[in-house]
Amino acid sequence: MENKLRKSSTDKSITGVCGGIANYFGVSSLAVRLIFIIFPASLFIYVILANTMEDHPPSL
Repeated sequence: MENKLRKSSTDKSITGVCGGIANYFGVSSLAVRLIFIIFPASLFIYVILANTMEDHPPSL
C-alpha cells in the first residue's frame, strides 16, 4: 500500500498539516513545525497545504 500525503488526525496543532508531512517522510513533527517557523515564506505554503491536503480517513 502506498503512503499518501494527508493531514494527520492525531498529531495536529492547528490543522494537521505538519503532522501529516512528518508522517509521510517519517520524521519528527517537531522538526517539520520548526522548519515552518524558521522560514517566513513557509506560512504561505502552510496555508495552501491546509486548504488542499486531504483529511486522514477516520479510523474505527
